[in-house]
Amino acid sequence: MNTFSRKRLAVIGAGKLGGILVQAFLRRKLVPAKNLRVTVRQPEHARALAARLRFPVGTDNRAAAKGADVVLLAVKPTQVQGVLEEIRGHLSAKPLVVSVAASVPTLYLEERLPAGVPVVRAMPNIPCAVGAGMTGLARGQHAGPVHVAMAQSLFESVGRTVVVDEKHMDAVTGLSASGPAFLWIVLEALADAGVKTGLPRDVATLLAAQTMHGAARMVLETGDHPALLKDGVTTPAGCTIDGILELEDGKVRIALIKAVARATQRARELLFEG
Repeated sequence: MNTFSRKRLAVIGAGKLGGILVQAFLRRKLVPAKNLRVTVRQPEHARALAARLRFPVGTDNRAAAKGADVVLLAVKPTQVQGVLEEIRGHLSAKPLVVSVAASVPTLYLEERLPAGVPVVRAMPNIPCAVGAGMTGLARGQHAGPVHVAMAQSLFESVGRTVVVDEKHMDAVTGLSASGPAFLWIVLEALADAGVKTGLPRDVATLLAAQTMHGAARMVLETGDHPALLKDGVTTPAGCTIDGILELEDGKVRIALIKAVARATQRARELLFEG
């Protein structure tokens, strides 16, 4: 029996990321459909999402939160305060509140919820859509091991999780939440390189995508450092070392480090924008 087979789950704010999570939860039968409530802000969006998911989607956050064992907040950072004010008087006794709103600290949530409500902050990424997501988790002051385990169960249904100190959550956002976009640029460039050297576009894209997938999988399954794996295919006076020389000359390594650092800094700013 999975952790959520008897839990009532409310997903408030099924926008892009929230919608992806709901779709994945339904596809994997994480929670019985009768125990799931989903909301969005606009009625027209609710109708469109309901048609796509073939599942009821509403706009009443209070009704969705009432009686829920777990409330997943998937709204924008600047909408969090308003939503919490809206639902706080309609929550069951100390439900688990899981927030995927970037930049919003657990303390901010706790101060706007009834006293003692356990909060877990989460940062999933878009590959959750295909069951290959990566989610960073950090617990608030009232969340214990059981609550963290519940949040892990929620997101491990769509990929992997890692529990970190909350001070690292903006870096998680900059690396794994923004990271897919950076890697898709790399993948696109590799495919373009294949086209440049004479490969058909579809073949080049397949080669690039599967190569990136395989390289990542080797890191995950062997536990070896990427540099060690790189050295294993870099033979003396071979093709790979010439390619690496070009990458280093183009400062690809520095550009990626700076991209993650800038995205991390940006994550710290989102809560304070109107």
